[in-house]
Formats: sequence, structure tokens, C-alpha cells
Amino acid sequence: MSAHPVADHPCFSAAAAGRFGRVHLPVAPQCNVTCSYCDRRYDCLNEARPGVCAGVLTPEAAVDRVERALEATPAITVAGIAGPGDPLANPDAVLRTLELVGSRFPRLHLCLSTNGLMLPDYVADLVSLGVRFLTVTMNAVTPRVGAQIYREVRWNGTVLGGEAGAGRLIERQLAGLAAAVARGMTCKVNTVLVPDVNAAEVGLVAAAALQAGVRLINVIPLLPVPGCPGGGLRPPTAAEVERVRAALPAGAIPLRHCRRCRADAAGLLGGGHGCMGDADDGGRDGGGDGDGGGRQGRWQGRRRQPQ
Repeated sequence: MSAHPVADHPCFSAAAAGRFGRVHLPVAPQCNVTCSYCDRRYDCLNEARPGVCAGVLTPEAAVDRVERALEATPAITVAGIAGPGDPLANPDAVLRTLELVGSRFPRLHLCLSTNGLMLPDYVADLVSLGVRFLTVTMNAVTPRVGAQIYREVRWNGTVLGGEAGAGRLIERQLAGLAAAVARGMTCKVNTVLVPDVNAAEVGLVAAAALQAGVRLINVIPLLPVPGCPGGGLRPPTAAEVERVRAALPAGAIPLRHCRRCRADAAGLLGGGHGCMGDADDGGRDGGGDGDGGGRQGRWQGRRRQPQ
């Protein structure tokens, strides 16, 4: 099932969730896909959901954050990047962070979560930096359904909407997953269940993931955020979520322990918001293009353009 053992990765193994921890590094403010249910916030202290953090860090500040997190929770085994935007929409800052953290803390697993749009272009870089664990969020495999979830896809200097944008994203997600598996990464697919939109699509997503070599499927119930275009969408009931999980195709392994963590979560899963606080204000960057600043490194200035 896995190219790398998941026994001590709390996001990939329910058995590990109560024993091992993770630290998320919010170094990626920009995103290249606008989802109807998403509202990114960079100065949020009181919400426990993906896409929010207390502040965006530079790569150098992220190293300090890992050090402090390990002092507070020695059981942390994973350093991951999951936002608050999409990591691969911020390649310079993200690759530099992975380089610095991997060098300073070689015992930690490096992990990344992405929408997959730019994944085919960066799989080789991620592997070369020691990233072993990858999550791709896929909410549809047919453009008609995807168009109801993805409002805009920013690709190669243009903004794609509707089925054109959804189709391009889905194509890139599947290609990126296949490339990641081929290079030995351990992958899982997250799917946000929007019951009145993609409930019938989740099994198709899982089937496509299986075809790419991915068995771990994390069905996440929609968490409506007021003010978003999808803020009025109905969240699924617990029974609906379980029905969808039970109907996944043979070979898929449903995960049930996800806590929908913040982009700056740290510690054990379920331990509150997991925000590390604002002790290093000097290392925060409230926006910009995600280049991260700081000293020059191997990945400085290596942003790629989509093909």
C-alpha cells in the first residue's frame, strides 16, 4: 500500500494519531484555485479549519517554528506544508522551507498537501528534497461536477472557469498522482464531500486514485464558511459520510480520523487549534508572492511556469 511506512505519520494512520504529532508550516499564502467553500485567512486565531493561520512565515522562521514545536511536543514526527494557500503556487518559499527543515531535522518526515494543479512540474523537486508523503485534494473527476466546486483555476497566466478550469485541474491532479507514485511517494487523496454536489462522484474519485496507485482515501465532510460563495451549501450528516465511505470501491482504504487542521497546527491531532502563537512576529510575512525572503538558497528564484 505504501512506499514508506505510515506507522508514525498521524495524518496517514489512525493508530499513529494519538501517539505522534505534526507541525504545519504556513509558508504558502497564494493559491491558484478558487474553491466555492474556501476562505483563506492569514491572521486568524480563533478558527479551527484548513486555510487559516495566525501569520505567514518565511522559510527561516519556519525552521524556528519546528524547533519550538519539537521542544513543546517531542512526539512530533512530521513537518508538513498545507497552506494557507496551495504550496505549489508558492514554489520558492515552499521548496526553500523543505530544504532548510530537511537539513536541520533529518529525522522528521516531510509532507505536503496540494490541490495538484502544479504537481506534475514539481514531483521531481519534492522527491529530491526528501518529501515522502503527499496529499492531493480531489473533489471530482468529471468537469461538470468539478465546475460546481472550483470557481476559478489560474493556469499559465489565464483564468479558467467552468468545465474548462475543472477539466484542466483534474487532468493535472491525475498526472501528478501517477508521477508521485511512480517516484515512490506515499500518497493519499482528500475529498471534500458536498452532499448535494459530489456525493455520487466520490467513488469515481477513489477509483481514479486506485488506478493511479493510491489507496488511502480521506472523505472530509464539507465545513461551510459564512461569506463564501458556497457558505450556504448543506454539510453532510454523519450517516451520509459513512454511507459514502462504505461505498468506496474495493481496494480503497477510508480514513476516518482527520481533524481538518489549521495551516499552522502543531502537536497531536485533536489537541485544540494547534496554533503556535505569535512569538516570532519578525519572521512573519502577511502576504506577498510567497517568495519567503531571507538568505539565498538552492531554490531561490526557481519558480516555474505551467506548461
